[in-house]
Formats: sequence, structure tokens, C-alpha cells
Amino acid sequence: MRGRFGDQGAMFSYICPEARVPPKHPLRQVRELVRAVLKELSACFGRLYASEGRPSVPPEQLLSALLLQVFYGIRSERQLIEQLDYNLLFRWFVGLGPDDPVWDATSFTKNRERLQSGDVFQKFMTRLLHHPQVAPLLSDEHFSVDGTLIEAWASQKSFRPRDGSGGDGADFHRQSRKNDTHASTTDPDSRLYRKASGREAKLSYMGHVIMENRHGLAVGGMVTAANGTAERSASAAMLHRAREQARRRITVGEDKAYDCAEHVAKLRAMQVTPHVAQNDSETKTGKHRHSATDGRTTRHPGYGMSQSRRAMIECIFGWGKQHGTMRKAKHRGLARVAGDFLLNLIGYNLIRLPKLIAT
Repeated sequence: MRGRFGDQGAMFSYICPEARVPPKHPLRQVRELVRAVLKELSACFGRLYASEGRPSVPPEQLLSALLLQVFYGIRSERQLIEQLDYNLLFRWFVGLGPDDPVWDATSFTKNRERLQSGDVFQKFMTRLLHHPQVAPLLSDEHFSVDGTLIEAWASQKSFRPRDGSGGDGADFHRQSRKNDTHASTTDPDSRLYRKASGREAKLSYMGHVIMENRHGLAVGGMVTAANGTAERSASAAMLHRAREQARRRITVGEDKAYDCAEHVAKLRAMQVTPHVAQNDSETKTGKHRHSATDGRTTRHPGYGMSQSRRAMIECIFGWGKQHGTMRKAKHRGLARVAGDFLLNLIGYNLIRLPKLIAT
């Protein structure tokens, strides 16, 4: 019998969003982890808001919505608010009822900046890693560090001379443009940088991640201006914190970009064993580079293991750029880009944790 088509749907529904979500939906376990961490951060949220006045967007719902933006690669907060209006799965994850009104996109952005200024993203990351089900999965002795370029939300035309000359920047061909003499009028914190020889130069930031080697989870991250020494400086800063938390000697796997005598010596002084890939390739002039990593390090089996596990850090960058919002910055300014980058690391961990906990 042919079903009857009715263009007008029912006016009332008596099924709650909880019943709409399949029992084995992957977001169910993610939601449990998020709720547990948000409950621990309740006191922290209370210090960010006044005790009286008009109620704002609940920080628990705001942070849950930002995680949804990372999970599904939603390109803007305005589009996120739009989807929250009609997507029952999103409403269930955030904690909105079917009839609850969604927030204004501008109010959502203002409240996000409050969380960012209160360092809430970093606190969420720390509490998640200390969760009773997550902490046993992490290694506190063996790590890997790497960096990636994040394309800035600024065009090449905005990269103009600092002294105001050069017109509107539309015709920059056959011009010598350097970060010392030029800056982006759209995003002054971004820098013109190329990842490797022969690649195009783009206005970019540089994101850095420290990963534990047991299961390949991100345990820290930061964003810096893109330059030739940023990777090594960020590596030293993140490893210093990891070494203080471990309270013993740790190891780190790094690629050839970190094979610098000054950097290797600095890590050894911090009681960090540098398992850095040897960069002894031939230069353009025909000379061979001298690696700062010698046989004292490479002869141990742990060196090969660190180099093997180091490749897993590319999965973090790959997920963030393919599925998350890491490929191109959605905001301008170093602090905002750093907040988005950290949310992508949290999202990557949350996607992987349910299966790791189950095993």
C-alpha cells in the first residue's frame, strides 16, 4: 500500500532527543567524557562570571558547541549556531531541549573570548588527561614533538610595506617582500613563511604538538609566529614542562628540522634524551651536514623506537586539517588561533579515547 504523503509535519513531538540518538552512536561516549570534565571545571567557570546580572551562554554548553565545531569541521561560529537550531544531534550533545532557543552568534563569540581569556581550553585539556580512565593510557617518559603550518585568515594582498608605501598590495610581483619590512594589514601577527624549499610562501602561523608515545595522544600544544627557530624554541618550552611533571629523565623523538647542536645540547641540559633524526644530507654547495646526534644516542634500541613512534604525530595534524578546523585559521590574532588549535587537539583526543578506554 502506498504511504500517504503529508507536507505538513506534526505540531507536537513527545520523543526526547535522547531517544533519537542511536545507543551505539560514537558521540555518546565522547559526551560522557566531556560532561565529567565540565563538572570538574564548574568552580573555574564560576570565577569568570559576575554573581548577578543577565545570564550569559552557559559555559558548559558553549564549550560543548565549540567541540562540535571541531568534530564536524564547521567553518564558522555563525554556521554552528544555525545548525544548533535544527540539528537534534547537536542539541542533544550540547544539552539543549527541542524547544530551547539558540543563542545569537555575536553573543556566542563574545562568550567564547571570555573562556579563552580565562585559559579554560588549557584547563579542559589538563583535566581530560588526568581523568581516571585516561591517565593510565598515557606515557610520562617517552614523547614526540613536531610542528605544522596553519594558514592565516589573510590574503597575499594584505602583506604590504610597514611604511605605508606600495599601494593597495594587489601587484606584488617582482617585489622583494620580507617580514622585516612588510606586515599583513588584516592579521599583523601572521608571518610570510614557506615550509620547505621550492614551496610557495604563505601568511601562516606555526602550531606545535607534544605527543606521548604509548597511544599517540596529544598532551600539549602551542602556536607561535612562523619563523626558522620557532619549532626548536617551542619544543624546548613544551619539553621543559613535561620534564618537570615527570620528575625524571624523558626521551623525545623529533625530525631533521630539530637537528641543531644548540637545540640538542639544550635538551640534554634539561635531562631530556634527544632522539633527533640525523640530518647529514648534502647541501646545495656539495658539502655534507654534520649531525648533532651521534652514535652515543643512535646505538640504543630506544632511538629506533622513538623514530618509529614519532610518525604517529602526523595523524594529529592530518585529522585536524582533514576533519577539524586546523587547515586554515578561522580567527585572526595569535591568541585566538592558539585557542582554536588547542580545541583541535582536544577533539582529536576525544575521538580516539572511547576505543582506547574500551581496550
